[in-house]
Amino acid sequence: MAKRAAPEVNAGSMADIAFLLLIFFLVTTTIESDTGINRKLPPKFDERIKPPIIKQKNLFTVIVSKDNQLLVEEEPMELKDLREATIAFLDNNGDGKCAYCKGKKDEDLSAHPNKAVISVQNSRETNYASYIAIQNELIAAYNFLRNREAQRLFGESYLSIVQKWKDAESDEEKEEWDKKREEIKKMFPEKISESEAKE
Repeated sequence: MAKRAAPEVNAGSMADIAFLLLIFFLVTTTIESDTGINRKLPPKFDERIKPPIIKQKNLFTVIVSKDNQLLVEEEPMELKDLREATIAFLDNNGDGKCAYCKGKKDEDLSAHPNKAVISVQNSRETNYASYIAIQNELIAAYNFLRNREAQRLFGESYLSIVQKWKDAESDEEKEEWDKKREEIKKMFPEKISESEAKE
């Protein structure tokens, strides 16, 4: 009896199908991008220049322990109270020279927003979620004060001014919004110092 030849399968179209599936998955798959905190690194430290002397009352110290507990100005504090305490520190007007400040003029808090420095000290064991939450509260305090002054001067929020500056189509328009943005930023300059907490 004669042997029959096994029928051959045409695999040419299989490569086409595999290629189409690959293209389909590449087109439909979303690639998640990591997000981070927008921070500008300080310039390289020049050892010949002496660091400025900061009076203790102009320094707002936030220490984060390895257990993610907050110690603000040597007092335990809950995260929910950090924003309000930061606003009170920045807006204090201790020297009475800030015409736009609405603080209590407490002698133990900052003399002027331009002199106020926030020092954040994190332990190496501080978790990332706590670090981000603390940074958010500090930036929210700055944004609150900047929004208040932008509303008073220009009738709109600081965040709206920043967005219009980013979206400006002409150079003149961009320059106009940039002047407003810079004016508000100078009123409450963001000065946040970060270091590792001393054990």
